[in-house]
Amino acid sequence: MPTDGAAAARVSPDRRTRQIRMIRTAALLVGVMVPSLLLRELIEARFGRGPIADLGAVAVPMAATAWLAPYASYRRRDALLWLVGPGLYFLAVIAWRVALAPYRDWSPRPEERALMRWSRDPEHAGTWYLTEPASGARHTSSR
Repeated sequence: MPTDGAAAARVSPDRRTRQIRMIRTAALLVGVMVPSLLLRELIEARFGRGPIADLGAVAVPMAATAWLAPYASYRRRDALLWLVGPGLYFLAVIAWRVALAPYRDWSPRPEERALMRWSRDPEHAGTWYLTEPASGARHTSSR
């Protein structure tokens, strides 16, 4: 039996919420990977096969991973994993997490706890709510 009240209140999302989250995740992944493959084809047509085409293929997903990582409790430097292989996995996890934003179904990191509060919304019961983005995630502000 959980001793933490927050863990006891955790409720699995309903079917509609999961479907919407799955569609958003798939749309985000397709929206990142299709331009990546098109860029690779354009580079291959101009310069031929080789490392330049390979780097061109991971440039778009690396940028998307670095941009979205702070919203999913990841670090921007995790985008470098595209260079060694598991980048697609991390992009998929980040897309899955961002698809439910601003609600979060994972525990926040210690430095994020001050910005989070437990959601009392019945539709999103059992999730954390981000009141404002972390300082590292203010990449869309005018500063």
